[in-house]
Parts: sequence; structure tokens; C-alpha cells
Amino acid sequence: MSHPQAKIHRMSELVEPIGTITFSEGPNEAFLALGMRNYWDGYFAGRAAPLGLAPAEVVHAVFYNFAEGEVARHIPWVWGKTTPQEAIAVRERSSAAALRRLIGDLADSSGLARVADLATRAAVSAPTEGRALYAGLRALDVPEEPVARLWHAATLLREHRGDGHNAVLLAHGVGGTEAHVLVALSLGMKAEQFGRVHHLPEARLAAVIDGLRDRGLVDADGGFTEAGRRTREQIESRTDELAAPAYDVLSPAELDELIAGLEPVAAALQAADH
Repeated sequence: MSHPQAKIHRMSELVEPIGTITFSEGPNEAFLALGMRNYWDGYFAGRAAPLGLAPAEVVHAVFYNFAEGEVARHIPWVWGKTTPQEAIAVRERSSAAALRRLIGDLADSSGLARVADLATRAAVSAPTEGRALYAGLRALDVPEEPVARLWHAATLLREHRGDGHNAVLLAHGVGGTEAHVLVALSLGMKAEQFGRVHHLPEARLAAVIDGLRDRGLVDADGGFTEAGRRTREQIESRTDELAAPAYDVLSPAELDELIAGLEPVAAALQAADH
């Protein structure tokens, strides 16, 4: 089943706030309670847990778009405080609780289970080849409770798209730190302001930006050139194309139903600004 690319992109916009609730205050506090030192310890423990006790070099390769050495600040240290199995359980439990709290009455609405079921059908149907993080998540049990199931499905769909996005970045010759500079610029931020590069030595970040400038992607003021903006758009478009197979299992009417069901959930989360 082939769906319009605009609908595939719309799905990415709708699952993003659901999947990223994992990185909000509630789950962060749950990981701090396990003995994590800071937010990023919990981030890496929770997100890398489906990979098992993979060394920092493997997590860095799978996550792709962190600066060199950042993963090693947290992996394997976090596994001295928790296990991947416990991290998976804490992540699911705290994320579902945060989602339930932030969407209010929608959590118990009659349509939420149907939305969770449709999202899960898509989330467990995509090919795993070349998508290590998605494959790790696919190996986990699907939660039975509807709110947790919706969060799990959104996480699967988000990471499936993310694995494809990494492949597209590689095909365009965009390195991990370069990718975050491009994201920062697309958000209207200076590269220095973006969270995942803040720890880089100033000279190192300047060298990354200079490299993008030499390629004609960044202008003298540190913003996008026309070529840079076009490259970013091409990357996003191809990423959507690679994300599309996840939705082949749904009919056009089912995809429309899923989008309509997710929109109030995403709107509630965005309004809560978690």
C-alpha cells in the first residue's frame, strides 16, 4: 500500500511529541532515582537499553549524531547503576505515566485503544534490515495497556524513521556533529546553542561549521545557504520515503483514522510543552 508522502511526514510530526515524552521531566526523575548523575545518563540508559550491554563505540555508531566521546561519558557507566532490562521497564512505566498525565481525559477516551492498535500495527510491520535500534525495540514485548502501547508504538515509529534518517545523512556525506549543526540552523538557532554540541570545545565546533561552509552549506554568518537549505529538504524528503514502509500495512482509510486520532493527543502534548 502506497500512501502520499505528505501523510507519511504528518505521521512523523504526530509521533514525535509522543515518543519524546521519554525525555521529559517524569522519566528523567525516574532515572535519577536509579542513581543516574544527570539527564544525559538517563537518556543514554533508556534509549540504548534495547541494544543490551553494547559498548560505547556501538551505541555511538547506532545513535550516529552525537559528538565523538559523548556516549562514552555515560556508557558503560550507567550499567553500574542499572541493567538494560530495568532501564527498559523504568522507561516504559515512567513514559506511559507522563503521557497519561499530560493528555488528561484523552487517556481514558473510547478511541485511544483503537489509535494505539492502529499505531502498533504499523510500528511492528516495518522491515528491520539496516535499522539496529528499531530492531532492538521490535524485540521487546508490546505493552497491553493502551496508553503504554501508544507510547511504545510511537517510539518504534520514531526510531524506525531515525534509523532511516541516519542512512540518508550518510548517503549525503553528513557526519554526526554536522547533522546537529544543520538541525540547529533549521530551528533558527546558532550551532553553539544546540544542546548536543554544547560540550564541544569551541575550536572543534568552529571546525565543523567551517567544513560545512567549505561545502557551501553554511554562509559567512553561520546560517543556511540556499544549497544548505535545499540539502536539508532533500534529506528530510528521502527520510520520509524510507519511513513509508511502516504504513504499508494500513489502508488509506486506516491511515487517515490514525492521523485523526493522533492529532488531539499531539496537540495536548504540545500545549503542555513537556
